[in-house]
Amino acid sequence: MRFILPIFFSLLAAFGNALFAAAQKKAAGVANSFTMVVGSAVVCVLLAVSTSLLLGKPNYGSLFGRESAWVLVGGIGLYLTYLGFNLLYTRCGASFYVIYAVLSILTTALIVGGLFFKESLNGYHWAAIATALITVVLFTLGQNNLE
Repeated sequence: MRFILPIFFSLLAAFGNALFAAAQKKAAGVANSFTMVVGSAVVCVLLAVSTSLLLGKPNYGSLFGRESAWVLVGGIGLYLTYLGFNLLYTRCGASFYVIYAVLSILTTALIVGGLFFKESLNGYHWAAIATALITVVLFTLGQNNLE
């Protein structure tokens, strides 16, 4: 029962990611495909501001004060995500998302969770990480056999 909310939130994020992936794939026909990212980011900011108002009184003063370093880190991370998605989808295709998804699992679980925030990893986590690495290898081999 305690996994219902995480599954729901993950599904929500996955659905949003699928919408973003579809938009990026369609951006491949635009002369400067990164303009799709800019337009998407504007819509995202408007929706995020609206949502923040629904979740309580936002405190943007402290956000850009004592939390400004994390705002900068988060903004750079979001930009790199947008840039990577755009380049991946417009130049390689949506099927290559598998590589991004697995590398995201690895970097988030190992670097952010394990190394940075010292979250513990048990045998199941390590087995999942190993199978994630195997997924990247199998996908790469599969792509090589298509070409």
